[in-house]
Amino acid sequence: MEIDQNNISARILSTAPLDESVIELAAEQGVRIDSIPFISVEPIRTAEVAEEIEAALQLRTTVIFTSVNAVEAVAEIMQDQQPEWQIYCIGQKTKDLVEKYFGQDAIIGTADYGVQLADRIIEDELAEEVVFFCGSMRRPELPDMLFAAGILVTEVMVYETIPVTHQLKENYAAVLFYSPSAVNSFFEKNKLPEHALAFAIGDTTATAIRKYCQNKIILADQPRKEALAEKAIEIFGRK
Repeated sequence: MEIDQNNISARILSTAPLDESVIELAAEQGVRIDSIPFISVEPIRTAEVAEEIEAALQLRTTVIFTSVNAVEAVAEIMQDQQPEWQIYCIGQKTKDLVEKYFGQDAIIGTADYGVQLADRIIEDELAEEVVFFCGSMRRPELPDMLFAAGILVTEVMVYETIPVTHQLKENYAAVLFYSPSAVNSFFEKNKLPEHALAFAIGDTTATAIRKYCQNKIILADQPRKEALAEKAIEIFGRK
């Protein structure tokens, strides 16, 4: 969508790609959103990881997914197999992808954050052990809580989160952050302008931002990238 440069009320940076519909919604409100990824995600395609996934596929067990990246990495190895898994997952997009590959009936619990999901798993008392498909920069809270509750956690690292640094020349009115790893990557070569707002998808991301600056932080109403962008549009868009 072509944006009239003379009709822009604010320029915002998203540190990860956004749906085009959100970019267009922003433009309609006079807000330009530049998407510059500060992390990249790569599946780990070693023989060892493939063997771990294959072994888990043969088990009747409880599985945890906390990102779409983990679901996609496992699905790539799974192909036409349909494991007997009970699945817990975080976030709507992850849930949608789990339903696509494993079926709706496989999902026995969801939550918005890791701590909430750990609480749910512990309260359900359905699993003495779980397989957690995760990334190289996974948060510690979920597995730590499960270990403390006596639940054995087997972690299978199926993707790698790689920092991507950029030195920015633009002074943005706001920056949208979706993970602590993206926060760390951004601040490696950049600072937030004094009056810029920082938008965080959740508390752990907000905590990471506070390590680098004193700027005002605004949290998403829901832990989704689009919800965070819509919050920024609501604040900076033409009223």
